[in-house]
Amino acid sequence: MIQSMTGYGKAVVTYNEKKINVEVKSLNSKQLDLQTRIAPLYREKEMDIRQMVAKAVERGKVDFAIWIEKEAGTDATPINGALVENYYRQLKDISAKTGIPEPQDWYSVLMRMPDVTTRTDVEVLSDEEWDAARKAILLALAQLQEFRMQEGAALQKKFTEKIDNIAALLESIEPFEKQRVEKIRARIVDGLKAIPEVEYDKNRLEQELIYYIEKLDISEEKQRLANHLKYFRETMEEGHSQGKKLGFIAQEMGREINTTGSKSNQAEMQNIVVKMKDELEQIKEQVLNAL
Repeated sequence: MIQSMTGYGKAVVTYNEKKINVEVKSLNSKQLDLQTRIAPLYREKEMDIRQMVAKAVERGKVDFAIWIEKEAGTDATPINGALVENYYRQLKDISAKTGIPEPQDWYSVLMRMPDVTTRTDVEVLSDEEWDAARKAILLALAQLQEFRMQEGAALQKKFTEKIDNIAALLESIEPFEKQRVEKIRARIVDGLKAIPEVEYDKNRLEQELIYYIEKLDISEEKQRLANHLKYFRETMEEGHSQGKKLGFIAQEMGREINTTGSKSNQAEMQNIVVKMKDELEQIKEQVLNAL
């Protein structure tokens, strides 16, 4: 079963008074293109995070984000009470010594003093919190994988429909192919009969007709295209990471269809070839999304 490179996953894990949020989005890309936005507390684990994402995602343009939400009131910057008291005593002493009047609004003056509301604590990532963050990452990645599988199932259904259409069109060529040989023969003979004074060797004419018809024969192209269609189906069932391989098979299918078109000198056959090209083009567009 194939997977799509398009996906989305989000998870929230609560740790103490925090909510650890993880969001992962992915789109199609030839290689792994990972962009991260990591909360400062978890930046020391960036390499671990990248390895976890790369292992799960494999390929695609990925946007990963992890951030923290804290309960209301838990993230307020603390007021340094001891420092406020120290400033208060100093200002009182200066006022007593110099005669400068004490301020009318002590609160506004003291709150403007240096470092009164400066955060001095440094948050350290504990093993327990990292385990919680890691759990959130794994949950988001699992959700992303589930999304990719659902999209992949839709892709596979679409591919199967298009492959069936090409196979049916390939079969519909056969009656016109048989008619074409007789039409070529009749057209050449009629052309020769229209010139009475021309004499020709019937045996030589047959030889030339056989040579000409062999040049226009599409039996090998039809067989190879049928093989490619079968291989495409088998590859879809092999595993989830087959997008590039399916793209290569689609290219080979295109070569056989183009060659068939160049050898089809009959309007009905050329119309069928155009329809096959249209079906194949839709496969090529969507196969870019396959992992």
